[in-house]
Amino acid sequence: MNRLFFSLCASAVGCAFALQFPATAIAKSKETVLHSFGSGTDGEHPWASLIDVKRTLYGTTPEGGTDGGGTVFSVNPKTGAETVVYSFCSQQYCADGLYPLASLIDMKGTLYGATFDGGTDDYGTVFSVNPNTGAETVLHSFGSGTDGATPLASLIDVNGMLFGTTNGGGTSAWGTVFSVNPNTGAETVVYSFLGGTDGEYPKASLIDVKGALYGTTEFGGTYDNGTVFSVNPNTGAETVLHSFGSGADGEYPIASLIDVKGTLYGTTEEGGTYGGGTVFSLSLTTGTETVLHSFGGGTDGNTPVASLINVKRTLYSTTAGGGTYGDGTVFSVNPKTGAETVLHSFGSGTDGEYPEASLIDVKGALYGTTEVGGTYGSGTVFALRKP
Repeated sequence: MNRLFFSLCASAVGCAFALQFPATAIAKSKETVLHSFGSGTDGEHPWASLIDVKRTLYGTTPEGGTDGGGTVFSVNPKTGAETVVYSFCSQQYCADGLYPLASLIDMKGTLYGATFDGGTDDYGTVFSVNPNTGAETVLHSFGSGTDGATPLASLIDVNGMLFGTTNGGGTSAWGTVFSVNPNTGAETVVYSFLGGTDGEYPKASLIDVKGALYGTTEFGGTYDNGTVFSVNPNTGAETVLHSFGSGADGEYPIASLIDVKGTLYGTTEEGGTYGGGTVFSLSLTTGTETVLHSFGGGTDGNTPVASLINVKRTLYSTTAGGGTYGDGTVFSVNPKTGAETVLHSFGSGTDGEYPEASLIDVKGALYGTTEVGGTYGSGTVFALRKP
């Protein structure tokens, strides 16, 4: 796989974390590269967001590792020391999974994730990893077709059950919402997309709001420019809340949503006034969609493919392109006014390029990944710290 593969995936794919320091502190932050991927065995091209487990950062790379099929890794946020927790097989039909593109989640000290490829039938897996021993277990291998195929999004924990999406497979091959029992590995298809107005190709993870699951599809809907949808996890009933279609309202949402007091916030990869993507809101009360910011393709960034985070009523995320040097940005948006601020423009090369993942906060610092760049060109783990 190469940069072209990931560029194509980024236009075919796309966790909300509450931060604990004021927006003014972030605005004054500087970027530091904690780890540059480059030896090959340490992983290559991190695409997914990080998670914090007891002050250790964990993530995935879809390439590199001992056998080249990707890794689960950890990074010490104080020292930048990186450790490969598990290396995936590099051959086709690897039973342990191949190309982990999704971020991880932690449930009671065990890490859970998904691989895009590999497994018994080569359509991807849901897996667990013990972070202490590195032992990996495949909970479910996608393969029957109707059970889903090629999961790209991270999982979520809802009352002890894992829920996720696949961008293929299902009854009509347009993707699914599924659940997996982490104790038994039993998988259930909650909803199969039909490939029309109900949406097509869900690339993003789900969120749980008062017992209902909310997500996005990249395509489909009334105008085939993507949707915001909800699914009842108990009945499987699906409802389209918004179909993107005017162009100005955004096109191709591939990132997960966040909920802030009954309003959903998200990003679209393209569309908006200038075609460079949007930050939007959607009221769960009225169903009204509002574009908060349209990216212009210049210094303000473009191609936002990552989800947002809420920091004391300010939204933060990354763009995969644009900025001063064209290599992506970290930005903030005021949800009331739509005012956008670029906090960091990637561009020196060594500071990273093309951040396609959402951010997290650990003790007053934002952490993220860039797909390429860094000392060796294979991506970075970076921090934005208070001065």
